[in-house]
Amino acid sequence: MKTNIRTLMASFVVSAAAFIGSASAGDQWFVLSEKTLKAADPSTEIKSSGDIWNKNIKQVKLSVEGADVKVTSLALHWDNRPDATMMDVGVIKGGGQTAPMNAPGIKSRLTSITIQYKIIGKAKSAKLKVWGYD
Repeated sequence: MKTNIRTLMASFVVSAAAFIGSASAGDQWFVLSEKTLKAADPSTEIKSSGDIWNKNIKQVKLSVEGADVKVTSLALHWDNRPDATMMDVGVIKGGGQTAPMNAPGIKSRLTSITIQYKIIGKAKSAKLKVWGYD
């Protein structure tokens, strides 16, 4: 009888550990979309790529490569949630990123972002990446 209880307890502990490990294994940052920003353009809209499951995220952040970019306005467009608009976000340094922003609710689908920007310096373009955390 003690052996059966011990076997049952051991299988419960192993199952719980496997469940916790699989739940945290999916949580990672991935690129939702990317676009080249041009110095001649003052704004752009970037649509999220992927299917409905890829867009369902907990957090979002932006990164920039190639030049410093001053973001004057940023609108996050969510599916079935109100848009989140931020003014005077600041400068994202080339090779840098913004702080993560939480999605409304536990998880939400990001459909697109609208960004008003200015490339600082003499660079003609910069690459903007939209990251999602799931």
